[in-house]
Parts: sequence; structure tokens; C-alpha cells
Amino acid sequence: MNEQTALEIPLPDQTAVSPSPGKKPARRTPPPPEHGAGAQIVNAARPLIDALADLPLDERVATLNALRVLLHEQSPFTGEPVDLVQWVKADTVEGNSYNPNVVAPRQMELLKHSITADGFTQPIVAWRPGNASTADEPAGPAEKKEVIDGFHRHIIGKFDPTVAERLHGYLPVTIINTDREALEDRQAATIRHNAARGVHTIEGLSEMVLQLMREKKNFAWFDKNLGMQPDEVTRLAQVSGLAAAFADHEFSEAWDTTDPFANPDADQTGPTPTEQP
Repeated sequence: MNEQTALEIPLPDQTAVSPSPGKKPARRTPPPPEHGAGAQIVNAARPLIDALADLPLDERVATLNALRVLLHEQSPFTGEPVDLVQWVKADTVEGNSYNPNVVAPRQMELLKHSITADGFTQPIVAWRPGNASTADEPAGPAEKKEVIDGFHRHIIGKFDPTVAERLHGYLPVTIINTDREALEDRQAATIRHNAARGVHTIEGLSEMVLQLMREKKNFAWFDKNLGMQPDEVTRLAQVSGLAAAFADHEFSEAWDTTDPFANPDADQTGPTPTEQP
């Protein structure tokens, strides 16, 4: 048994496919329209967008937020908070006092690694306490925001030196719908966000672990990237690994035994008390 697999699991030979040399990374956004009124709008906006590069950082961020509001006003998704994500000063975002979700230090470290490796993929959901502003208005530079969902993301973005430096002291925030700002509504929204994330199924997770082991990922990789201890990796690999090990094995048919106590009227095959064995 070696540390690489920790189990005698059949691992098919897989030839590593090297990426094509000089291949450009895929776009994260679809290409702009090339014809029609949409193309004209994009072409007319390009010189103004290019001028953003000459602005100081804070002014550039404020201008981008304002432009996002203008785009949001014309969006068919104005009722969706995620349609308007703004970058706000991290020190204006504060946690709430009622979130029941607690993240263990190990999971917190994994979240930090996720944000470091993958970037911020989810905005922090917040509201504006004691403010009559609507979600369609850009947040002021000193306007306080209270976290509805994303408390631990906001902690890492605010206090982890590497992440905070990369984000220039800002955090991505989306403001919850203004009709959900009563305390009970905010508490319910926090609990729904926590509960709606779901859980991994054992079968699906074990298949993924087995595939990663086939790709020669060792325990150190699982620990760093998935937050899994060796015993957890081993248990999950057993779920699919043992099934794979015996997938082509032929078994004999099971014996068909009769329980003499299942049916009191069934014939007994053994000797009766009056018979000699």
C-alpha cells in the first residue's frame, strides 16, 4: 500500500494530454455583437471605456459602479440582485449578529484557498441598515452595508493580507431586494442562503475522489485543495473503488436455504423425535 493511492484499486492507464502550444485562454464572456444596433452601441462605448484606464483607482471603481447601475437600469433582470454587483470599500461591510452558521478553522482555511486560487466567484449579499437608498443606487463611499450572506467570504476578503491587497481594499457586494429589509426577513434570508447550498452525495463524491486518485493526486493534494484528511479520502475511495475492483468478478449463485421457523407447516427434512438418525 503506498501513499499515492492508499488502496489496491484498479487504476486504468491514462495518457496525459498536453495542452496545445500557444493556445489562448478561453474568453470568460461571450464576444460582443458584430452587427446591428448592439454592435454600434458597443463600438461607440469603446473609446469611453478605454478612458477608464487613465483614472485613479478609487475614481475608476466609482465610475465602473455608476456604469453598472446604468446597464442595470436597462437590463431585463432588474429584479435580480445579482444583476448589479458593485465593488465597495471593505471597511464599510460589516457582519450581522444573528448568523447561526459557524465554519471550523479547517473549512475556513479551505475557503481562503478557494478564494486565493479561484478568485471571488460569489458576491457578498448585504443590505443597507438605516438607509432609504434602493438597490439600484450605487453605494456611497462611507455607506455601511450589513452582511446577509457571505460573512466568512467578507472576513477573508477584508482581513487576509494577500486577498485584501489583490482586491485593493474592496469587496464585491450585491444589495438584497429592498422589500426584504425587515429583521425577520433578513434572518430568514440568511438561513435560506445557508441551508440552500446542499450537500455532496456520498456516491458522487466518492466517484470524484476515485477519478482524482486515478490522476495520481496524493493525500497532500486532497488536503490542500479539498480539505480532506487521508482517512476520509480512503473511505470515500472504498465506496467506488471496491465496487470497481469487483465489477468484472463472477460470483456463484447464493445457496437457497429454507428457514424452518418461517412457516410452521413446512415439511421438516431432519429426523423426527421418533426416528433414529
